[in-house]
Amino acid sequence: MNELFVAINAFFNKILFFDIFFGQVEGATFPFVVALLIFSGIFLTLKMGFVNLRMFSHSLAIVRGKYKTKEDKGVISPFQSLATALSATVGIGNIAAVSIAISLGGAGAAFWMILAGFLGMTLKFTEVTLSIKYREFLPNGTIMGGGMEYLSRGLADKGMVKTGKYMAMVFAFFMILGALGAGNTFQISQSLSIVQNQIPFFSSYPWVFGLIMAGITGLVIIGGIKRIATVAEKIVPFMVVLYIFMVLWVLGTYFTQIPDAFALIFKEAFTPTAVTGGIFGAMIQGFQRAVFSNEAGLGSAGIAHSASKVKYPIRQGLVSLYEPFVDTVVVCTLTALVVILTGVYTGGTEALDLAIEAKQGAVITSTGFGMVVSWFPTLLGFAIFMFAFSTMISWSYYGERAWVYLFGSKSSIVYKIIFLLFIIIATVTDTGLMVDFSSTLFLALAVPNLFGLLLMSGDVREMLSDYLKKLKSGELDAEAIK
Repeated sequence: MNELFVAINAFFNKILFFDIFFGQVEGATFPFVVALLIFSGIFLTLKMGFVNLRMFSHSLAIVRGKYKTKEDKGVISPFQSLATALSATVGIGNIAAVSIAISLGGAGAAFWMILAGFLGMTLKFTEVTLSIKYREFLPNGTIMGGGMEYLSRGLADKGMVKTGKYMAMVFAFFMILGALGAGNTFQISQSLSIVQNQIPFFSSYPWVFGLIMAGITGLVIIGGIKRIATVAEKIVPFMVVLYIFMVLWVLGTYFTQIPDAFALIFKEAFTPTAVTGGIFGAMIQGFQRAVFSNEAGLGSAGIAHSASKVKYPIRQGLVSLYEPFVDTVVVCTLTALVVILTGVYTGGTEALDLAIEAKQGAVITSTGFGMVVSWFPTLLGFAIFMFAFSTMISWSYYGERAWVYLFGSKSSIVYKIIFLLFIIIATVTDTGLMVDFSSTLFLALAVPNLFGLLLMSGDVREMLSDYLKKLKSGELDAEAIK
C-alpha cells in the first residue's frame, strides 16, 4: 500500500512540475504551483482594489443576515455555507500543517502563512463569486457549483468551450483525489497519531479507529449538504472557541515573550538562516501549508458556497472573505505562536525528533500545549478528533459533487463507499507519506483553477463595481427584508 502512494505522489509531482519547473533556489525546490499562487493572489488583490480589506465590515453585515431579499435562491443560509466551508478549512490543517511548516521552514514560515492568508482572501472571494454566478440547480433538488461549473460554463462564455470542458474535467478529477487525500487520509492519519497517545488501544488496533470514524462519517454524509451544513454550524463555532481558549492560555503563560516571538518570525522570514532553503524555504513552506489550511485558490469552497441563499454572486463572495481570515490570519497565527514560544519545532527530545521526521504536526503542537498544562493534550485530542470529523464531512461533499459532475448522480453512492474505505486505509499507512500524498493531490487543484480565475477576473471586477454602485446608491438597503 505504501509503495502505491509513493508512486502516485511521484507521478503527480512530475506532471505538474512541482519539483522541476524552477529547480533549486537557495537550496529549496521552488514549486511551480506556489509561484502561481503568489502571482495570482497579488494580481487579483490589486485588480479587485484590495476588496479583502475595504469590504470586511460589509461582509460581516451579510453574514448577520442584514441583506436578505425575497429573490434569494439556494438551500442553506450564507452563514451555514460559511460554516460548512470553514469546517473544511479550520481544523487539523491549523494544528498540524502549521507545525510542519515551521519545523521544516523555520519560524519565518509563519510570516508567509499570514501573508498567504491575506492574499487568499481575494482568491477565495473571486472563486466563490464565480461559483454562485455559474451554479446549476439540478432536477433532484441539489446544486452544482465550484470550479467544475465556472471553468466549463464561464470559459464557454468566452468562446473557449473545449478548453473549459477539459479544464473542468481535470479539476473534478483532482477534486476527487484531493478529497480522498487531504480531506480524508490526512485528517485520519494526523488525528490517529494524537488519539493513540491518549488511548493506547488504538496503537495496537488502529483499524478500529478507522472503522469508528468511517461509521460516524457515513451517518452524516448520506444525508447530503443539508445534514452536513446542520452538523457543521454546530461543531465549528464551538471547536474554534475551545481551541482559541487553549491557545490564549498558553500565550498568557508566555505573555512577556510574545514580542520576541513576532520579532523572530519577521527576522527569519527575510534571513537565509531558515531551517530548510533559507528565505525561499520559509516562503514555500508558509504558502504551501497556508493553502493546505485555508484552501484559497483551489476552487473547493465554492462547492459549499454555491448552495447558499443569495441574490448577488458578489454577496457570497464577500462572505467568503472570512474563511482565510479566520483560518489563517487568526487561528494559524495563534498556533504558530504556541509552537514558537514553546520551542517544540526545534525538537530536542526523542519523541519530538521522531514526530518532526514523520511529519506528525499534530503531535508537535500537542507537545507544546502539554508543556504548559499537562491535561491540554487530552483536550486537544478531542478537538482534533472533532476537527477531523468536520473537515471530512465537508470534503466528502466536495468530492461527491466532483464525482457527480464526471459520472452522474446515480453513481454517487460508489464515491461515498470509496471515501469511507479510504478512512480505514489511512489508519494502516505511514503518516509522513500521507502528508506528502495529500499535499500533492491538494495543490494539483490550484493549477486549472487559478488559470480559470485569471481568465475570468475581469468579469468579477465588473460585477464588483456594479454591486458597489448599488450599495452606494442605497438600492441594496431598500430591497433587503426588514
